[in-house]
Amino acid sequence: MTDTTKPPRRFAEIDPEQCFDMLIGESWVQASSGETFRCFDPYDDEEWGHVPVASADDVAHAVAAARDAFATWSRIPALARSAVLSRWAQLIDENSETLARLQVHENGKTITEMRAVTGSLRQTADYFGHLALGPIGSTIEPFMPNHEAWTVRQPIGVVAAIAPWNNPLGLLSWKLFPALAAGNTIVVKPSEVTPVSTLFLAKLGLEAGLPAGVLNVVTGAGPTGAALVDSPGIDKIAFTGSTSTGAVIAQRAAARFLRTTLELGGKGAQIVFADADLDRATASLVTGITAGTGQACNAGSRLLVHGSVYDEVIDRLRTLIPEVRIGDPLEPTSAIGPLASRPQYEKVTGYLDLAEEEGNELLVGGRRGEQISGVTTGRFVEPTLYATPDSQSRIRREEIFGPVGAVIRFDDEDEAVRIANESPYGLVAGMWTKDVSRAHRAAKRLESGVVWINTWRAFSTNVPFGGVKHSGIGREIGPDALLEYTETKSVWLGLD
Repeated sequence: MTDTTKPPRRFAEIDPEQCFDMLIGESWVQASSGETFRCFDPYDDEEWGHVPVASADDVAHAVAAARDAFATWSRIPALARSAVLSRWAQLIDENSETLARLQVHENGKTITEMRAVTGSLRQTADYFGHLALGPIGSTIEPFMPNHEAWTVRQPIGVVAAIAPWNNPLGLLSWKLFPALAAGNTIVVKPSEVTPVSTLFLAKLGLEAGLPAGVLNVVTGAGPTGAALVDSPGIDKIAFTGSTSTGAVIAQRAAARFLRTTLELGGKGAQIVFADADLDRATASLVTGITAGTGQACNAGSRLLVHGSVYDEVIDRLRTLIPEVRIGDPLEPTSAIGPLASRPQYEKVTGYLDLAEEEGNELLVGGRRGEQISGVTTGRFVEPTLYATPDSQSRIRREEIFGPVGAVIRFDDEDEAVRIANESPYGLVAGMWTKDVSRAHRAAKRLESGVVWINTWRAFSTNVPFGGVKHSGIGREIGPDALLEYTETKSVWLGLD
């Protein structure tokens, strides 16, 4: 007899007691200790699944498998590697809804955003599959007579890829596909918040024809990641996450002269000049605060507004922000999902308390959880905006990683650039202006790895992404990414 007292499970296709396996070499395995942890649905506020906690020994086995596989994978024709990535892209497309739903179940991202991410995932696999076929190296006419010289770019070796919880599939793909396209092998450590979608992506990779050991996935929390970073068999570390963790990884890598790519925190400035198209600009400001529930390093959480349009922009935001629909992330109409985890919810709501203590002016939002109309479950925070005239305000300076924005008034271009650059971060920045000269001038002056002009959150697989200052080292996606996973070798030939 069916129990009609309980609502149907939102993810009926997933057994909440399912035991998931890690991928080490050719085998799907449990942790050697037998220890597991559970995933957490931030909307239902319920735990599901059992995922292995990889020990240092498990990590060592995964690195050894990758090392063994490197001898073969690095030497097979680029055409063969390209074919695997192309087939993988096709399988991602065929399984896109499963990947999207797993991601929603893990961290509460909206299904609409995740469907876009899986499309980008397929595109990234395809792009680097094709890029692997291009020329890598150059011929050089040296200054020394009777000599020829040329360069080749060769894979580095075994890559440790550590992915974050806020966009695990998308940000992993920026490491995974260029690394493999270049001929490296890889050990992936997904966040303990979001491991299952990564395991499913790895399963598709094996179906696409990846040889055993080329891709390995170990699951667990901080100790697992530390064991991977410290493994003597690793040749490069690619990490996306907090600046504080990135600094620790950089120190450990430096002691062993390891190559690193670090994509870290951000506190993006969106600058609205007096001549901006305010319809487009204010819509962009809202997107910069709310996209991904604000849990994005590319969030535009500092809103710099020229004094002549300040009041009008604030009035528009007070109308637009409450229109952003909060709700079940499985509903296509929801634009804001819950925060991804209990600790993240506590962190963001702690900033709401701090904002009040600092004396910032609440312009819109500020509610949490069941204080929000229509919210009965899940760890939600309402999109929130504060006026922050004090340059030392922590709301204005620190990366909150939630849907919380700080508004700052400025009077001229020099002041806007100065305020934008006062942040220790330098990942993304943007501006809204009709003055082409100003756009070019300010873009050069902004201390940021990415500058958007009259747009926000524009991404393309063939355009590099990465930051400066405390936002990281190196570039992901674009042709530069393939260079991040290869070493240059110069070859000389003395002629008779």
